[in-house]
Order: sequence, then structure tokens, then C-alpha cells
Amino acid sequence: MTSKKPLNFMGIDRVSLRQLFARLEVKGYHADQVIKWIHQQGVTEFESMTNLSKTLRKALTGFACISVPSVTGDQTSADGTRKWLLRLSDGNCIEMVFIPEPERGTLCVSSQVGCSLNCTFCATASHGYNRNLTSAEILGQIWLGHQMLKGPGREQRAITNVVMMGMGEPLLNLRNVACAAGVLLDDFGYGLSRRRVTLSTAGMVPQIDELRELCPVSLAVSLHAPNNQLRSRLVPLNRRYPIEQLIDACRRYITHEPRSRVTFQYVMLAGVNDSVAHATELAQLLRRIPSKVNLIPFNAYPGLEYESSDQDAIDRFRDCLLAEGIMTITRKTRGSDIDAACGQLAGRFTDRTHRSARWGRRRVACTA
Repeated sequence: MTSKKPLNFMGIDRVSLRQLFARLEVKGYHADQVIKWIHQQGVTEFESMTNLSKTLRKALTGFACISVPSVTGDQTSADGTRKWLLRLSDGNCIEMVFIPEPERGTLCVSSQVGCSLNCTFCATASHGYNRNLTSAEILGQIWLGHQMLKGPGREQRAITNVVMMGMGEPLLNLRNVACAAGVLLDDFGYGLSRRRVTLSTAGMVPQIDELRELCPVSLAVSLHAPNNQLRSRLVPLNRRYPIEQLIDACRRYITHEPRSRVTFQYVMLAGVNDSVAHATELAQLLRRIPSKVNLIPFNAYPGLEYESSDQDAIDRFRDCLLAEGIMTITRKTRGSDIDAACGQLAGRFTDRTHRSARWGRRRVACTA
């Protein structure tokens, strides 16, 4: 007879933990204390939670644990970007990236093992998909980031922003992602403001509406094209949720906060989506929604049949949007020398979709 798997408190938010403690006839404020010990003090042993009674500590040790992924790789880019390879309990590996800047430090975390979508310019997509991450595996990344980026002998830089832009489509793992976001926003957890937690989506329209009700953090949409014909080629999800539906969902999303704006991400692909005509069409599309556009130079990866737009083309595109009154910035490529840039994360995992094998054959054909 096998023993029951311990409950991992790393993946429980404070509301859920209070509910659990109520069933155990334990006062709710002890749940608050446990959350603070885990996420603010970095403690993973109940015995070290000294403001809990010995009886409660012993009881928690008997049925629960606090565990995180293990670090199996740690690389630092020439520009200071760090990338970690994290091993999960099932042997699959995911990647997490920290991007240091003078005024902030951004941690980019994954939400799935691989990605079930098939955007044609994304290296992560070429490696296929295995499963959703649990809330403990998502929060475990954030916990690890904090432990590795501060303390004696380590970088004295706090994580000020968290972006769910790593491996996977976050809105296909909404419940676990929302749980993790709740802990990020909780003053007993990481205490970040909604503006400092960003979720990126390729355009899961129903889930955008659901996220608005569950946990309305900052929204970033991977748009990459101003019309349905081109976007369906680049982002196949567009065939299910076309641009008109996506823009309407974005407009609904920010009604809760008049000062909010949606960030639209736009990867710049030479000769594909980077003309002035495309920029003009994009400006018309976004004219009635508070928005910001991030232009992302394409980051090359073996087997991806695109090239990045040159700087002149990116500048013309940006200037066209600015002339139409749309806030636009060109994102600086970070960590490309260690494959940590946007769209380059891969990890190591068993691909249940067999997409990686098909892309492998494609890479051979491309280099033959």
C-alpha cells in the first residue's frame, strides 16, 4: 500500500490555506504566518517556523511539504541576463530567465512544459508540449529566483517585476497561473502591484475574460500581425479567435481600470510583417484601445525560416506608430548568446505532440 503524496504548500495561496486550516480547526492567522515564512523568508522546513506551536509544526510535517524544482543549469549572458534550467519531479526540464536593468529586475517564468500552440516563429513551439505546470512549479520558479538573486555572495538585486512570458501559453493553464499570480500580489506573499505582474497570451479570448474576473494583472498580447490573413499564418490560434474578437476582449479587459493599457507584442520579421503599410494597418486596428506596442527584433533559432527586420525597417515602423499617437518602444534583445531571448526558451522534456520530431526533420531539410 502506497502512502499518500504530501500536500505541497508551495502551490497554495493564502485563501486556500486558510480554508484548509479552518477544516483542521487551526486559526486562520497561522496560515498567514506560513505564507510569509515560505515566500518572504524563503523557509522550506516547518520546524523552522518558530512562531508556530510545536504541535502545529509536527502536524504539518506529517502531511505536507514545501518543495521546488531543482536547478540543473545556470548561465549568464554577456549582458548580465541569467537563465536557469530547472528539473521537475517527473524529470522534465523548463527554463526561467532573469533580466537585470538599472531600475528594475524582471523574472520571466514558464507556465507549461513546452507549448501546445504552434506559432511559426517561436523556438519553444518547435519543441512541442508535455503538460501544464502545477501552481507549485510556477511559484517554485519565483521562490528560486528570489533565493538565487539575493543573499551573501549573491547579486543584491530584488525581483521587481514578474512576467509570465516563458515557456507555454499561460491562459491554457489559467487556474494554476491565477493561483500563482494571487501569491505574487498578496502582501503576505511577494506584495507586487498588478502593474508589475504581466501575463502574456497569444489570444485565448474566453480565458482573457476569465482572467479579468479572477486576477486582472497586466496583459500583454502576442499580436505580430495587423490582419487575420497574416496573423493566422504566424499564430495559428488566430483561426479560432480572429483579431476582431481578440481586440474586443482586450477592450473588455481594461474596463476595470481606466488608466490601464494593453501591451501588444510584435515580433519584427523581415519582409513578412514589417512594412509601413503594416504599421499603418496596425495603428488603425489599435486606435480605439489604450495600448502600448513593443517591437521585438526576431531572435534567430535553427530551423526557423525567418530573419529579423533591419534597424531601419524597425525604426520606420516605430515612427509610423508614434505619428499615429500609439506609444511604441523597440525592445532591446537580451540574453541571445545563451538562447534566453524572447522566443528562444526550449527546456528539455518529452514531447507528447511529436512536433519536435517533425521540426527536426525540417531543420535537416533546411540545412541540406
